[in-house]
Amino acid sequence: MKLAIIKPPLPFGSTPVAPPILEYLAALTRRVDPNIDIQLISTSATPDAIDKLECDLAAISLLTPTSVPGYRIADKLRARGIKVVFGGMHASAMPEEAKQYGDAVVIGEAESIWPEVLKDFSAGQLKPFYRGEQIALDDLPTPLYGMLQDGHRFRIVNTSRGCPYNCTFCSVKPFMGADIRFRPIDHVVRDVCAIPEKMYINGDENIWWQGFEQRAIDMFTALKGSGKKWMGFGSLRPVLTPAGSRMLNAARESGMLTVWVGWDAISDDSLSAYKANGKVGVDRERAVRTLRDHGIDVSLFYMLGSREDTMDDFKRSIELADRLGVSMHPSLVVPYPGTELRSQYEPYLYKELGWEHYSGAYALFEHPDPAMTPEAREEAFYESSLEILSLPRVLRHMFKVPLSGFPYAHILSLMNQLPVRKGMKIAYEKWKEEKGEVRRKQLLG
Repeated sequence: MKLAIIKPPLPFGSTPVAPPILEYLAALTRRVDPNIDIQLISTSATPDAIDKLECDLAAISLLTPTSVPGYRIADKLRARGIKVVFGGMHASAMPEEAKQYGDAVVIGEAESIWPEVLKDFSAGQLKPFYRGEQIALDDLPTPLYGMLQDGHRFRIVNTSRGCPYNCTFCSVKPFMGADIRFRPIDHVVRDVCAIPEKMYINGDENIWWQGFEQRAIDMFTALKGSGKKWMGFGSLRPVLTPAGSRMLNAARESGMLTVWVGWDAISDDSLSAYKANGKVGVDRERAVRTLRDHGIDVSLFYMLGSREDTMDDFKRSIELADRLGVSMHPSLVVPYPGTELRSQYEPYLYKELGWEHYSGAYALFEHPDPAMTPEAREEAFYESSLEILSLPRVLRHMFKVPLSGFPYAHILSLMNQLPVRKGMKIAYEKWKEEKGEVRRKQLLG
């Protein structure tokens, strides 16, 4: 049996990060049957691989902005007699839709159900839907790190799943549940040591949870001996708890260089509307300064253009970046399927826009302010984003990175921002072409 595990292309080009599902699902497959011939394809890096692919079964992992190209890949493969099974967050949120383009859909997490999928396929008895359970994470295999080549220089390690917060925009809780499930620390260390590179990414939704600071400290302490540098995603609220300083010191000593933080919204009104206050805490700016004081560089993720936002928020994002000395990674608001925000915004959605527009670069819904037209929001997004990611600002930020992380953190700062800048410029040129074509059609008539 030949199995291909495929990640459809990202909207704005390739990244040096290996999609974690590829090498991890390969390890799950090898555990079930070591004789299965496995091929991994990251189509952002190798777009022509699908045309040359020979396999019996293709497993395609879908995110919402990659679902349309994922369906196109499935159409090509099924036309050649290849069976297709979909999985991932988008397929789990929209299983009936995904089934229209594939032979089977895995809903939820794969561990409990993947052996059954492979067994059924071998017997010629694939079911239309498989529903995975949220099981304990005490027996996960180490991903087959290094199996995927083609310029992928970063691997991702996951140490927990689930999220207790109620942010309306997030699909993690609907997909992985409200209970935090931790992996055994020694398994995390095992996986980190298996990574061939000297730097990795902790891919958890949150590397430190309020109420579990000691668990984070224990994990960071255990990772000190790995000799590797890393970056991860963390919320702000635990930073200011009584154990926060010890936790941050332990993180830095374990090799942590950068934390990506969900700032989520520029305005407090939007933050409240997202129900994200519980995650970020009461003093976001002090938490960011505390992170930097502990020698950890900070990158903020945030969204613009919500129904509570104003045009001033686009300009305020630039002021915030300068005031805090951090890098910023913006997105227009995306109401993903399966989220509470999707339900709230349903009456206002532009239904003619397909999933390919759910990339964070398009206005997807009506705004109560007549001045906040889709074109005005999109243009303000690109203008403010390209200003934040301008080369002088990127270089200035690199020189503000804490010296304790030299030189890795400084190199990482460039590697974090320059690909985003490149992707943003590509997206902006595509956007201008699209708008120009619309205007030409309007003039013609």
